[in-house]
Amino acid sequence: MNQASEESWTILRLLQWTTGYLEGKGAESARLDAELLLAHVRGCPRIELYTDFDQVATDDERTRFKSLVQRRAAGEPVAYLLGQKEFYSRNFEVTPAVLIPRPDTESLVVAALDWLSAKQSSEAASLADIGTGSGVLAITLALKYPSARVFASDIEAEALKVARRNATEHGVDGQIDFVCGSYFGERACGPFDLVVSNPPYVSESEYADLPVSVRDYEPHSALVAGVEGSECVIALLEAAADRVRSGGGCIVEISPMIEAKVKQLIDQGSWHTENVVKDQAGLSRALVLERRG
Repeated sequence: MNQASEESWTILRLLQWTTGYLEGKGAESARLDAELLLAHVRGCPRIELYTDFDQVATDDERTRFKSLVQRRAAGEPVAYLLGQKEFYSRNFEVTPAVLIPRPDTESLVVAALDWLSAKQSSEAASLADIGTGSGVLAITLALKYPSARVFASDIEAEALKVARRNATEHGVDGQIDFVCGSYFGERACGPFDLVVSNPPYVSESEYADLPVSVRDYEPHSALVAGVEGSECVIALLEAAADRVRSGGGCIVEISPMIEAKVKQLIDQGSWHTENVVKDQAGLSRALVLERRG
């Protein structure tokens, strides 16, 4: 986009050039990235780019688009460049203060809905989302069950600011009690019918091998649990044991690398495993646990 050319910079040409450029920088979804960024700059749905292929981009659009493309080429995630990410068919604000929601985490929502339906406690359930980040789990469940009481905590104050804005945007800010603190904080709360959580579960050794777009941009505290990778999951289950009613549940996201260790410790404690949820690749991604009486 730097060299002068007699050929106009149409929408199609911008997309084609940028796709090749990002592919050369190692982007795995170069075309999609280019379309998302250009649609963002033009303030239009991505589908409209296809009807505007022959339109010539303005100088202002090209300047702003170039800046975003350069940042993407350096590894900055598209979600942070856009300031939002879709989760469970809704858009949520994201900033570098929060982990970017992944499609695999939607499996926690599905598992929670199934669990609540099976236990017939969905209408006025007492729910908790520990390590809420951008608030996607707490907000999605609150929207599904308007009569439910939802507790959401995060150790990072800046993350909670994002979660609160998302709750306000989706109209459930009055339904969710946001608390800044570790796990359940210092507040007396519960008993809960169900706790959901996507805690840090990356080990320190695994962290070094993460892609630059994750390692250099997403919050370390939301990713790394410690030397083993299982530390936060175990601490969560210990804390939740006193906050979940007998027969209540806990659905926690994990990595396949820590599954065996976590399940071994679960068998010795206050929980038993009801189900193991697989992700899109067929790998263990979440544990569905029940609190022993």
